[in-house]
Amino acid sequence: MSTRPLPDSPSLEQLKKQAKDLQRAVRAAQPAELAAVHEFHPRANAVAASFTLSDAQLVLARQYRFASWSKLREHLDVVHRHSHWPNAADVPGSSRPGAADFLRLACLTYENDDDRTRVESARDLLRATPAIATEDIHTMAATGEVDAARELLARNPDLARAPGGPYGWKPLFHLAYSRVQSNRPGCSSVDMARLLLDHGADPNEGYLWRGLPSAFTVLTGVLGGGESDQPPHPDWLALAELLLDAGAEANDSQGLYNRQFNPDDSHLELLFRHGLGQGAGGPWRARLGAAYPSPAQMLADQLLWAARTDFGNRVELLLAHGVDPDAPGLWNDASSAYEVAALAGNRHIAELLAAKGATSALDDVQEFVAACMVADPPRVEGLLGRDPSLPARALAADPYAILRAAELGRRDAVVLLLSLGFDVNAYQRTTPLHEAARLGDLDLVRLLLARGADPTLTDSEFDATPLEWAEHFERDAVIELLSKAAPDPG
Repeated sequence: MSTRPLPDSPSLEQLKKQAKDLQRAVRAAQPAELAAVHEFHPRANAVAASFTLSDAQLVLARQYRFASWSKLREHLDVVHRHSHWPNAADVPGSSRPGAADFLRLACLTYENDDDRTRVESARDLLRATPAIATEDIHTMAATGEVDAARELLARNPDLARAPGGPYGWKPLFHLAYSRVQSNRPGCSSVDMARLLLDHGADPNEGYLWRGLPSAFTVLTGVLGGGESDQPPHPDWLALAELLLDAGAEANDSQGLYNRQFNPDDSHLELLFRHGLGQGAGGPWRARLGAAYPSPAQMLADQLLWAARTDFGNRVELLLAHGVDPDAPGLWNDASSAYEVAALAGNRHIAELLAAKGATSALDDVQEFVAACMVADPPRVEGLLGRDPSLPARALAADPYAILRAAELGRRDAVVLLLSLGFDVNAYQRTTPLHEAARLGDLDLVRLLLARGADPTLTDSEFDATPLEWAEHFERDAVIELLSKAAPDPG
């Protein structure tokens, strides 16, 4: 048994119920729960016979990586105090209707409606009603109307730190997450940020997105990125430099995550110059403790991602800054970066990691899967000659290798894995067809359909078919093909 992260948006009542359930299971001598007591309770043998609710709470807290139930409760208080649900409800009376509408449309929220259409609507609204840009300090910050803001703050300096807008954000936050700037002469988001900072705005302002230990900070908003590829701020580099010089924490876990999907490393080069990987982790690490990654864990996660996605330049950059090639990340399984690279078919990255001292041992099944992932038939045949049981063992140990091959666009590997008995509809959140549709890889989509891929299967997160994924990612050729492959609803 091992520790586990807290569930999303944890509640004290939910955890109290879990503790009561654990108490009942231990008193009923359920084997798994008894094993948990022996692993996590310091007096397991003494308490097993008369297992109290306090005992259950202690075991549960330690399973969730907290030293005690009181420490877990303190953490929940922090999460509740700093959590925010964008778009869940407006803050009544915080801005006039026109200004609130503009800010709602202009600012990224990392909800499902972060798209170009919404931002274009904000631009249309600004063109139709230019006065919105100077409606209040929040729209001034969002649009870069620095002259109007300077005049306003001269009369009331406290407005630089005042919450407002539809979500109760402060002006610097609106600036960082806005993607609609004024084109009037003299407008400048960088000068506006400097003005707000000079008036006491917090460069580390942020909130926990939907109760998760994921701090969306001012710097996070400036950097942009994310799973839906939200755009960075048009002045992201100058703004990020300004914020970091003003004391923003370079170890920004959410910012690093959001930018990891793009191979460009300019953000990492900037953050390294300002202390990335150093120090204690900043205010959010201080608030959340082990639930928030340390600087070393953040960089380990970056290395694991780069090793998996074949971002060789990033691997080299991280290693050049002293990242331990064997360091575990916060959320990964026990896999090393070398193992991740090899099992993704990124042989050159695996060799680079090994040359830098990474542990490079693979078992026979992993060696077989690695050979399949690089579509190396001679190597595969050689391994099969020594052990014909390898395909069955690989399928049992790593049934999602074919999904990984599709996600990485490795058509030859997909063909080889199919010939060895891997399931064309292997399902782990998505299917190979979903991943091919996301990539817009028409040849891979054709191949999977010809081999029996089911276009009606939906993913586990969005309940969407491969066709709907293609539509979301605007893969026109794939949309046309999958539209013909989809069954007639009539």
